[in-house]
Order: sequence, then structure tokens, then C-alpha cells
Amino acid sequence: MSITERTPTAPGTALVVRPWIDPVVEAVGQPADGRYVELFWLGVLGPTATWLLRRLVMGLVTFPEGYELDLGETAAALGLSLVPGRHSPFTRALDRCVMFGMAHRLDDPTGPALAVRRSIPPLAGRQVDRLPAHLRAAHRDWMRTDRGPDSDIAAADLARLLGAAGDPPWRIEQRLHALGVDAVVAANAVADLGFGVG
Repeated sequence: MSITERTPTAPGTALVVRPWIDPVVEAVGQPADGRYVELFWLGVLGPTATWLLRRLVMGLVTFPEGYELDLGETAAALGLSLVPGRHSPFTRALDRCVMFGMAHRLDDPTGPALAVRRSIPPLAGRQVDRLPAHLRAAHRDWMRTDRGPDSDIAAADLARLLGAAGDPPWRIEQRLHALGVDAVVAANAVADLGFGVG
């Protein structure tokens, strides 16, 4: 079900936008307005959804606890019109943000609401495999360059967080891999927890 099917589609309708608090992704993610999203997520999300995501996150910079988004004004700011139906470009952009895990719908007492990531996860391996060859190579370089003391510390913090949540060692390593953490860094982070990889 699309977001606009749950809300009125006439111009001027609103959607409450709240931050999606996700310590796992925030530990290893990239800023929504950063170069990683522009280079690697753009071809996955599509240009309209990428610009919409940036607009949604920009609002959270100003209003960290959340805000009310005027759908008609936002659509117009992106060069679109807000029209009824699942196939309108604005509706598809909202739906793509949800489909690719950049946002999710909330049950909110104030009305239709959306939780939006402020930190964007690394591409999954299958998404990297679908990139053009030059971007696959650039992504490999990015992940290698991004590896350093800070990324090792982030992986260790993330492993501790997942361990505290009750994940077994094999699952922690699997989740770290899914978030784009280098295999050696992931194995070291799990080993540092004191129970090795099971």
C-alpha cells in the first residue's frame, strides 16, 4: 500500500515526519546528503526518491524531534505535482524510500506518519553487484578507504550492541557483513567480544 493511499491526496495534505532511530545503521551509515548516497544509492533509489529523501532529512536537521510535511509544497519543490493515484511520480518516490528501507510508516495518533533515516546504510552486496562496473570498483575503493581506526571502532561498538541484544556470534558477524563491514573487521569485532565466531 502506498503512503498516499493512506492519506488524502489533495494538495496541501500533510505527513508527519519523525527520525528513525537505528543505532545499528547509525554506527556504520553515511549522511543522507553525502557523496556515498549520490554515487551509489542514486541508481538504486532513483533521482526523485533521492532528492525527496534529502528533503525529508533536511527537515529533521531543523526539527530533530519531527515535523509536519506539506505534501503539495514538497512535491512542487521537487518539480512534481501531487496527484491522486499510486503511479504519480511523487507517490512512487515516497514508496521507493519505504521499499528500500530509507523510511517506514508509523502508527501515529496525529495522523499519517513516516520515520526517516538520518544515516543511510551501505549498499547490500546484491545491490553493489547491480551497479555499473566503474561504480562497483569505486564502491570497493570507498569501503577500503573508509576502513581505518574509526571504522574498526564502529564495528566493535556495533558488535557489542548486537551482542547485548542477544544475537549469537554468527548472527552478529552476518549482520556486520550485511551492513558492508569488511570481513576481517567483522571477524575481529566478534572475536573481541570474547566468544569467537560460532
